[in-house]
Amino acid sequence: MEIERIRLQKHGDDRGMLIALEQDRDVPFEIRRVYYLYATNDGVHRGRHAHRHLNQLAVAVRGSVTFLLDDGTGSVEVRLDDPAYGLHLGSMVWRELYDFSEDCVLMVLADHLYDPADYITDYDAFLREVRSPVYQEGLVACQSL
Repeated sequence: MEIERIRLQKHGDDRGMLIALEQDRDVPFEIRRVYYLYATNDGVHRGRHAHRHLNQLAVAVRGSVTFLLDDGTGSVEVRLDDPAYGLHLGSMVWRELYDFSEDCVLMVLADHLYDPADYITDYDAFLREVRSPVYQEGLVACQSL
Protein backbone atom coordinates (compact mmCIF):
# COMPACT_ATOMS: atom_id res chain seq x y z
CA MET A 1 0.00 0.00 0.00
CA GLU A 2 1.37 3.38 -0.95
CA ILE A 3 1.15 5.13 2.44
CA GLU A 4 3.87 6.48 4.69
CA ARG A 5 3.88 8.13 8.09
CA ILE A 6 6.22 11.13 7.86
CA ARG A 7 7.80 12.73 10.92
CA LEU A 8 7.80 16.51 10.47
CA GLN A 9 10.53 18.75 11.85
CA LYS A 10 9.43 20.55 15.00
CA HIS A 11 11.04 23.81 16.04
CA GLY A 12 10.24 25.41 19.33
CA ASP A 13 11.14 26.79 22.68
CA ASP A 14 9.33 28.19 25.69
CA ARG A 15 7.31 30.47 23.36
CA GLY A 16 5.68 27.57 21.50
CA MET A 17 6.13 25.24 18.54
CA LEU A 18 6.43 25.69 14.77
CA ILE A 19 6.34 23.17 11.94
CA ALA A 20 7.15 24.32 8.41
CA LEU A 21 6.16 22.17 5.45
CA GLU A 22 8.42 22.63 2.44
CA GLN A 23 7.98 21.10 -0.96
CA ASP A 24 10.54 18.37 -1.74
CA ARG A 25 11.86 18.49 1.85
CA ASP A 26 8.94 17.57 4.08
CA VAL A 27 6.32 17.08 1.35
CA PRO A 28 7.45 14.53 -1.26
CA PHE A 29 5.61 16.19 -4.16
CA GLU A 30 4.77 19.56 -5.71
CA ILE A 31 2.04 21.27 -3.70
CA ARG A 32 -0.82 22.37 -5.96
CA ARG A 33 -3.71 22.49 -3.49
CA VAL A 34 -4.27 22.82 0.26
CA TYR A 35 -7.56 22.30 2.06
CA TYR A 36 -8.70 21.49 5.57
CA LEU A 37 -11.61 19.83 7.34
CA TYR A 38 -12.97 21.09 10.64
CA ALA A 39 -16.19 21.19 12.70
CA THR A 40 -16.97 17.62 11.64
CA ASN A 41 -20.09 16.38 13.40
CA ASP A 42 -19.93 13.43 15.76
CA GLY A 43 -20.36 10.07 14.04
CA VAL A 44 -19.68 11.42 10.53
CA HIS A 45 -17.56 9.46 8.04
CA ARG A 46 -15.69 11.47 5.37
CA GLY A 47 -13.70 10.44 2.34
CA ARG A 48 -15.08 7.10 1.14
CA HIS A 49 -13.18 7.39 -2.13
CA ALA A 50 -9.87 6.75 -3.86
CA HIS A 51 -7.89 8.88 -6.29
CA ARG A 52 -6.51 7.56 -9.55
CA HIS A 53 -3.51 9.91 -9.63
CA LEU A 54 -3.48 12.21 -6.60
CA ASN A 55 -0.82 12.21 -3.87
CA GLN A 56 -1.74 13.79 -0.55
CA LEU A 57 -0.15 14.60 2.78
CA ALA A 58 -2.65 14.74 5.66
CA VAL A 59 -1.80 16.41 8.98
CA ALA A 60 -4.09 16.61 12.00
CA VAL A 61 -2.98 20.10 13.03
CA ARG A 62 -5.39 19.89 15.96
CA GLY A 63 -7.23 16.98 17.52
CA SER A 64 -7.41 13.52 16.02
CA VAL A 65 -8.96 11.42 13.26
CA THR A 66 -8.82 7.77 12.18
CA PHE A 67 -8.16 6.68 8.58
CA LEU A 68 -9.23 3.33 7.19
CA LEU A 69 -6.97 2.73 4.17
CA ASP A 70 -7.32 -0.04 1.59
CA ASP A 71 -5.31 -0.80 -1.55
CA GLY A 72 -7.55 -3.62 -2.75
CA THR A 73 -5.49 -6.36 -1.08
CA GLY A 74 -6.12 -5.44 2.53
CA SER A 75 -6.85 -2.58 4.87
CA VAL A 76 -5.11 -0.81 7.72
CA GLU A 77 -6.26 1.75 10.30
CA VAL A 78 -4.07 4.77 11.03
CA ARG A 79 -4.78 7.30 13.76
CA LEU A 80 -3.49 10.85 13.29
CA ASP A 81 -3.30 12.67 16.61
CA ASP A 82 0.03 14.52 16.58
CA PRO A 83 0.67 17.60 14.39
CA ALA A 84 4.33 16.56 14.14
CA TYR A 85 3.37 13.63 11.87
CA GLY A 86 1.90 13.61 8.40
CA LEU A 87 0.34 10.74 6.49
CA HIS A 88 1.42 10.46 2.85
CA LEU A 89 -1.30 8.82 0.76
CA GLY A 90 -0.47 7.73 -2.76
CA SER A 91 -2.84 7.06 -5.61
CA MET A 92 -5.30 4.15 -5.73
CA VAL A 93 -5.73 3.95 -1.95
CA TRP A 94 -9.31 3.87 -0.73
CA ARG A 95 -9.72 6.12 2.29
CA GLU A 96 -12.41 6.58 4.86
CA LEU A 97 -12.04 9.10 7.70
CA TYR A 98 -13.97 8.81 10.96
CA ASP A 99 -13.79 9.16 14.72
CA PHE A 100 -12.97 12.87 14.46
CA SER A 101 -12.33 14.53 17.81
CA GLU A 102 -14.54 17.53 18.47
CA ASP A 103 -11.58 19.90 17.96
CA CYS A 104 -10.10 18.17 14.88
CA VAL A 105 -8.62 20.29 12.12
CA LEU A 106 -7.26 18.09 9.33
CA MET A 107 -5.08 19.84 6.75
CA VAL A 108 -4.41 18.11 3.42
CA LEU A 109 -1.78 19.06 0.84
CA ALA A 110 -2.24 17.67 -2.67
CA ASP A 111 -0.15 17.49 -5.83
CA HIS A 112 -3.02 18.28 -8.23
CA LEU A 113 -5.87 20.74 -8.39
CA TYR A 114 -9.37 19.46 -7.70
CA ASP A 115 -10.53 17.15 -10.52
CA PRO A 116 -13.79 15.20 -10.09
CA ALA A 117 -12.66 12.72 -12.79
CA ASP A 118 -9.81 11.59 -10.49
CA TYR A 119 -12.23 10.33 -7.82
CA ILE A 120 -13.52 6.78 -7.51
CA THR A 121 -16.49 6.99 -5.14
CA ASP A 122 -17.87 3.46 -5.39
CA TYR A 123 -15.87 0.86 -3.44
CA ASP A 124 -16.77 -2.04 -5.77
CA ALA A 125 -15.72 0.04 -8.80
CA PHE A 126 -12.44 0.85 -6.99
CA LEU A 127 -11.79 -2.86 -6.41
CA ARG A 128 -12.49 -3.68 -10.07
CA GLU A 129 -10.15 -0.91 -11.24
CA VAL A 130 -7.29 -1.54 -8.80
CA ARG A 131 -7.42 -5.29 -9.48
CA SER A 132 -7.74 -4.95 -13.25
CA PRO A 133 -4.97 -6.39 -15.43
CA VAL A 134 -4.37 -2.95 -16.99
CA TYR A 135 -3.69 -1.36 -13.59
CA GLN A 136 -1.55 -4.30 -12.44
CA GLU A 137 0.56 -4.22 -15.64
CA GLY A 138 1.11 -0.48 -15.24
CA LEU A 139 2.08 -0.98 -11.60
CA VAL A 140 4.66 -3.65 -12.52
CA ALA A 141 6.05 -1.44 -15.29
CA CYS A 142 6.46 1.48 -12.84
CA GLN A 143 8.14 -0.71 -10.22
CA SER A 144 10.68 -2.02 -12.73
CA LEU A 145 11.94 1.47 -13.67
